[in-house]
Amino acid sequence: MKKRHILIGSFILIFLSLLGITYAAFIDKGKILGSTFTVGSSDLKLLSNLSGGVDPSNLADELTGPTFNNIGSSWHQDYLLKLYNNGTSPAQIATHSNYATANDPDDLRSFIYVEPFPWNDANNNGVVDTGEEGTSLGRKTIIKWKTEGFDLGSLGTGEVKGLILRFSTDSVSDTKQGKSGVFDFEFDSIGL
Repeated sequence: MKKRHILIGSFILIFLSLLGITYAAFIDKGKILGSTFTVGSSDLKLLSNLSGGVDPSNLADELTGPTFNNIGSSWHQDYLLKLYNNGTSPAQIATHSNYATANDPDDLRSFIYVEPFPWNDANNNGVVDTGEEGTSLGRKTIIKWKTEGFDLGSLGTGEVKGLILRFSTDSVSDTKQGKSGVFDFEFDSIGL
């Protein structure tokens, strides 16, 4: 009988020790400490000097716009600019005009057109040389530029995109002589 109690006691001890090992397996932990999550940024910049690089001193959020004088029928003039993706991820780029009616009381926006062209400044001299002008992205009045805008495609992190904005008119009424309007051009960057 004593042997039987010892044998049963041994089985109970073995059972409890196995239960302890199994229990220990269920309470053991593995940890990953200090996980950090950073949201990417969208940071579209304009190059101040078109032949300069992407040094921070050459990057701007805003530039003073051009002044166009002596506009008449069949007039056109180009404005060059370069965009730089200073963000942490690729971005989709679009452009719109922006204006207050008070800054264009004579409705010049309805007959002045803009036509963007991609510009590959291959030699980085800030001038449109032969073969650097891409295909037109369309032609719209400043009104349509505001309401519809233009899709300029994507821009990778650290990439520069050159653009030619060709402003033009078809015809200008005699009633517009000496009139002027002020318009802003905006470029939107949406992270991909």
